[in-house]
Parts: sequence; structure tokens; C-alpha cells
Amino acid sequence: MGRWPPAGNMAKGFFSRFTSARPKQISVFDGQDLKRAVLAGQAWLEQHREAINALNVFPVPDGDTGTNMTLTMRAATKEIADSAETSASAIAAIFSRGALMGARGNSGVILSQILRGLSKGLEGKTTFTAVDFAAALQESARLAYSAVIKPVEGTILTVIRDAAEAARQSAANGANLSAMLGDTVRAAQASVARTPDLLPTLKQAGVVDAGGQGLATILEGVWRYSRGESLTMSPREFREEVADAHHKGMVTVEEEFGYEVVFLLEGENLDVDTIRQTIIDMGGVSTVVAGDHTLLKVHTHTPTPGKILDYGVGLGSLQDINIENLQAQSLRYAADSARQHGLNATTGAETAAANGRGVGTAVAAPVVAPPAETPSTGEINTVAVAAGNGWVELFQSLGVSAIVPGGQTMNPSTQELLEAVQRCPSSKVILLPNNGNVIMSARQVPELVTGKEVYVIPSDSLPQGVGALLAFNFEADFPTNCQAMEQASKHVQTAEITQAVRTVQIDGINVTEGDIIGLVNNRLVTAGTDRQTVVRDTLTRMNVAQFEIVTLYSGENVNAAAADEMAQRIKEWFPAQEIEVVHGGQPYYDFIISAE
Repeated sequence: MGRWPPAGNMAKGFFSRFTSARPKQISVFDGQDLKRAVLAGQAWLEQHREAINALNVFPVPDGDTGTNMTLTMRAATKEIADSAETSASAIAAIFSRGALMGARGNSGVILSQILRGLSKGLEGKTTFTAVDFAAALQESARLAYSAVIKPVEGTILTVIRDAAEAARQSAANGANLSAMLGDTVRAAQASVARTPDLLPTLKQAGVVDAGGQGLATILEGVWRYSRGESLTMSPREFREEVADAHHKGMVTVEEEFGYEVVFLLEGENLDVDTIRQTIIDMGGVSTVVAGDHTLLKVHTHTPTPGKILDYGVGLGSLQDINIENLQAQSLRYAADSARQHGLNATTGAETAAANGRGVGTAVAAPVVAPPAETPSTGEINTVAVAAGNGWVELFQSLGVSAIVPGGQTMNPSTQELLEAVQRCPSSKVILLPNNGNVIMSARQVPELVTGKEVYVIPSDSLPQGVGALLAFNFEADFPTNCQAMEQASKHVQTAEITQAVRTVQIDGINVTEGDIIGLVNNRLVTAGTDRQTVVRDTLTRMNVAQFEIVTLYSGENVNAAAADEMAQRIKEWFPAQEIEVVHGGQPYYDFIISAE
């Protein structure tokens, strides 16, 4: 599953859409052309988001590359959508800044650097030609590679480099802007198809790189604008396109003709789990509820927004209410493009990936816990990303000044992390991303914040964040604490127990959709149908007998009795280890287990 492009007749139809139209002879873009082209890229990405989400290497519930890139593009285009600016340089500067602040996940951060490269390459230009745009893409490739500490080929990096080189050659051969974009798209698609040959994990999983496919999709949208083609798919076309990626049930395809509802709920003794489940029972899809017992951020998709709001009013005071028509939100630019070009834009619909495990769900903006509610570390404050009420309470008890809810399938943006840092009263802040897909977004913060010194501990799991905080010394200075906390985080081993969302074979491990799987430090190590057997095998492969303390963090769907029973089994298997049980409340993962 998840192969791209689709095979057989589907592939024929897919590529025919890019060969049948007669290309326009466009030689020069101004700022308004650039605005519409970028909006076209966003619109095309929106419609392909779930197919990109399905290109997940590992069978874990974190297939959110399409979502992260979509939300990053939304942030990039938010300020230019209604702009009348005619300077290409000015438009590029605006969407570059928006992308940087709204970047989510590793793919979103790299995409923001690609857009930043376009901005730098077009700096000072009111209009631009194929040669100018090709040079800007070269800058995009350079900045994308420089954003990654250890660049890996077979990813979005390879695709932007190959696309930029094709653009350069095409422009050098005298192609006009539209023709050059066509050459660029074809090179990007070919590069995506080669990614499994460059990255063995992709070949094992039978998929291409999701980030690379996302970039190729954006470029396709830009090219379609230059050719005056429609930017919407009919429901039939949409279903055909995602059928291959979804045929094994990784994601349930549902057309959402409803509304996205987002609001802050302020009250007393708010029960996050109960509120979330009630909204789901009321028909809410892609529901995320995050925060604490006094302030929650609620996000859901529903055909009846009034019912959700009435429920919220009964619990407390509603603030910052935002309701958007999902169909209009996804296809806003496509309709505008159809009007401009006289095209018959058949209405399509954005989809929801909501199969009960939250793959590809929409991401709610995190709520930052007020620093006054948590202990202060004096001259140094700490900010942590956390998912689950238990984790939030744990981090607050360890002196964290601000919590940014987020993690798996719920990556906070750079702006949300920045705002959390800015809320801290201290001029020195330590930031704990606690998820491998949040680290790159976190690393953008020190460059953006003013008046504060910020250090990012590259913690890629929640237990690593805990380990780092336990190493904090109230009497030590900022550099000493940063060094000690980073070293401490590296000594924590993390295991995760979850349910496979797809069938795959990786590293000799056969996984069937629905299996219980175990990961150690983000590496798949075992799979099976019995949870206790998988937990024992995972801990054995973790070499847990070499450590002193094992902490079992139970997920939101694991009750106290089941957690205690699992802890007893672990003690029987490893009697020399000290076992602790904590209710983490994390979504998607039944257990997160740390060893120190």
C-alpha cells in the first residue's frame, strides 16, 4: 500500500492530466501571479494530503507528513491570500515568514526553508522570469540541506535538489516559465520515484518518501496554475487516487462537508478525557482536546457546530471561537482559479483520516499553561512539549514553566513554541521538544526570540524530557544546566507499545495491521498478537536487565488495573529492577516505558 504514483489504469489517468492540456506561453510573473501560484500549490496539496499521510514507513500511528506540510502551507499563505501587492519580492517575503512561523514537523521545517530560499532568490525583484525562478530554486535547495544536521538522501532534500537542477537546465535552454515549471515537476516526480533506491527503509516498506511527494505535489499545483488548469478533483477522482494508499484500511476515507470548530474553553474542574469523548460521541471527527482543568483548546470537525458550542457553553466560558467550512477552506483558491481561467472546477472535498487511532488528524493549536500555575526555576525557565494529562502533571511537578501540548500526530508549530518561550518570565529558557518530529521546529526558536537566551535539548521522547529535568540543578548556571540536561537525556532508553496501522515487513519483522508492536528508541523490534508477549520481548531487546529503574507510563485507553497488572508481569520477568507506574494519558501508545 501507499505506492506512488498509482499503478495500472490509475497511473495512466494520473499522468494524462499533465499531458493533455495545451501549455500557456507564460514568460514573466509578477507578485500577484506568484501569490496565485503559491495558493495553487497549497490547494493541490490540500487535496492530496491523506494520500501523502499514508506514505508511512513504519506501521505506527504517526503518518502526518501530509498534514504537517499542509498546515505549514496554510500558515505561509494566510497573509498573502488577500494581498494586492504586485511585487514578487514582497509577496515572497510574506509567505516565507508565515511558513517559518507556522512550520510543523521535520517536513514542515524543511518546506519553510525551501520557501525561504525562494524569497531570498527573488529578493528585490518586482517581476521574474524562468531564469530568476530557477536560480531561486537553487537557493531553496541550499537552505533545505543546511537546515538538516545530517542530511539523508532519498528524502525531500533529494527531490528539491533534483527539481532545482532541472529548472536550471530548462531555463538555460531557453524555456519559458510555464515550460520550465513542467520540466521541474517531471524531475521532481522522477526523483520521488527514485527515493526507495536511495533509502533502504523506503524500499522495505514499499513506499516513496512522503516529504518528497508533498513537495512534488506543491510544484504540480504551481505548474497547473501556470497552464490555467483546474485545481480541484471530483469526488470520483479523489477516491481513485487514494484508493491504492488506503486499500488496506490504514485510513478510513470520509468526505467532510462539515465544519472545523476551534475554541478555548475556560472553566473549573474540566475533565479532558470526558470532554473529548463526549464530543466524539456527538459526531466530532479529528477531535483534539488539550490543556488542563481550567483552560482547554478544543478542535473538532462536525456537521453541526452549534451542538458542539452549546455543549461547551454548558461547561464554562468560550473564547477565540473559530468556525470554518471545511470544503470552502480546502478549495478556496481552486474556485478562484476556475473563475479566472473560465474552467469548470468540479467540487471536491478535503478528507478526514479518522480511523480511531488518529492517523493524519488535524492539529489543534496548543494551549500554553500559564507559568504562574507551575513552580518557577528562578533565573532559568523550562518549556516542554507533552501529550496526555499525566505527562502534563508530571512535567509541571518537575518545575516546567510552560507546557505546549503536542507530540505524535500533533506537532506544534514554531510559532506556538516561540510563544511559550516568550511567556516565560526569565531571560534564559531551556526548551524540551520531547519528540523527534518536533526538534527541528524547536531549533528555529532561538533564532526568532528576542531578549532571551534559549537552548534546545534534543529530547526525542517524553521520558528523555523527564530525564533531562531530573538533572536540573537549581544552583548551577545556565550553560552547566544545559550541558547536564542534554547528557542526562541521552542516557534514557525509551520503549513504546502501540498497534500497527498497516501490514509491512521491516528489518525482517513481519507486521500485520492490528498487531501489537514494540519499538525501542524509535526502532521497530517486535510484533505479535499478545500484548504481554510483545512487552516482554520489547524489554528484552531493550536490555532492560542492565538498568535499575523501569517506569511504565500508561496511555489514555489503559485503565489503572491493566497498568498495574502489566507492571506486575514486568516485575516477574525482571525481578532485580525497580518498577514504577505512572498514568501518562498519552494518545495512540498503550505504554511508553523508560529505563534508566
